[in-house]
Amino acid sequence: MHYVEQYLNASLTTDRVANDWIARSKKSVWHPCTQMQHHETVPLVPVSHGRGAWLYDADGGRYLDAISSWWVNLFGHANPRINAALKEQLDLLEHAMLAGFTHEPVIALSEKLSALTGHALGHCFYASDGASATEIALKMSFHYWRNSGKDGKREFVCLKGSYHGETVGALAVTDVAIFRDAYGPLLQQAHVVMSPDARAAGEGESAADVARRAAGELETLLRQRSESIAAVIIEPLVQCAAGMAMYDPVYLQQVRALCDRYQVHLIADEIAVGCGRTGTFFASEQAANQDGTAWPDFLCLSKGISGGYLPLSLVMTRDAIYQAFYDPDLARGFLHSHSYTGNPLACRAALATLQIFEEDDVLRRNRERSHAIAAAFAPLRDHPKARHFRQRGMILAFDAVVDEPDKAATFSRRFFTEALRQELLLRPIGRTVYLMPPYILDDEEIALLAARTQAVFDRVLGA
Repeated sequence: MHYVEQYLNASLTTDRVANDWIARSKKSVWHPCTQMQHHETVPLVPVSHGRGAWLYDADGGRYLDAISSWWVNLFGHANPRINAALKEQLDLLEHAMLAGFTHEPVIALSEKLSALTGHALGHCFYASDGASATEIALKMSFHYWRNSGKDGKREFVCLKGSYHGETVGALAVTDVAIFRDAYGPLLQQAHVVMSPDARAAGEGESAADVARRAAGELETLLRQRSESIAAVIIEPLVQCAAGMAMYDPVYLQQVRALCDRYQVHLIADEIAVGCGRTGTFFASEQAANQDGTAWPDFLCLSKGISGGYLPLSLVMTRDAIYQAFYDPDLARGFLHSHSYTGNPLACRAALATLQIFEEDDVLRRNRERSHAIAAAFAPLRDHPKARHFRQRGMILAFDAVVDEPDKAATFSRRFFTEALRQELLLRPIGRTVYLMPPYILDDEEIALLAARTQAVFDRVLGA
């Protein structure tokens, strides 16, 4: 019996090291996205090490990391190839400022990422986390229009239920109340338009119909306000923090066309959905039409780009935008910076991650894995307490039907706790249960994940 089971059963024989870590952490660490008082009854998990898809606690218990540790870990914990690349880089260069200097890892990474867009997005600007990438894209868009003599274009548009980070700028284009409401007085107000979430389909309406309806609402706004709007920011194909709201790719095509028509930038936040999550390396690739792929003006990446190893984010953009800043006047330059911009270790981890994609034909293998996951979870599709069973690539989700208000309010916490008992790391968003596992699951792990997820679901809803 590992420590979580002991703790939840109020046993007094919990491992001493685990107890020590928990007590010290509660006294000194303020954990993210957490009401710390909840840890009076729900234990922190003292992770000692990870191997493959599994995390291990200080007492030897294990947990299948079915959400890739907040959507970052693509190829398993302690991946030998990424480890080797970082060990080699450690003996060469750990960090150097990127203002006035450059180095091979950041150059090579920028070149490889640009090539993945067919060189449509040829310039990369680096930061450390997803919210910072959002900030960069917003600032770049505004500054581009100012450099182009259109100072009035300073408003932004986001989707209902959107999430783009928790810094002040990123929160301004985030529409998740629990993150935004406390800081509302600090925020610039954005325009919030209809989400293309397929779950909003009316009787006889398809996902594509919902997407077109949402695009129509956006067009109405752009027709009225395009002279003041700098950019529209979207999460392509899946709005993750909105409960894995999935939508038809036709929305991406129509938004790209609308942004072109009304001279507004399109920002694609691929922080969570990039790096193969949706079936293509970039989710934006699925907006392909007869003229080729309709790339956004800015594309934000983070999370999986370093394989889950080191903080790294970046914004990719077009040469035409880059050229608007290329000027003898310092004030026309993009004077944004982070101390660890383009960190060589993080870039080297990203290069190793991209190398795995190439060597292992990951996108093809992921298509096979996604079919295997769908088959294993098929019994939940018809579960009387499950709604809106959906999947996009390596993301699978369904919504729980919880009739009692008190149980609905605590569903996520109860599910997370019961999942730990079943050796799973699963963290629902509200009443949405989702999987976003690393790309290395084998058939046995997929079967275990499906069987135990259903067991957790049944137990929590029956409690």
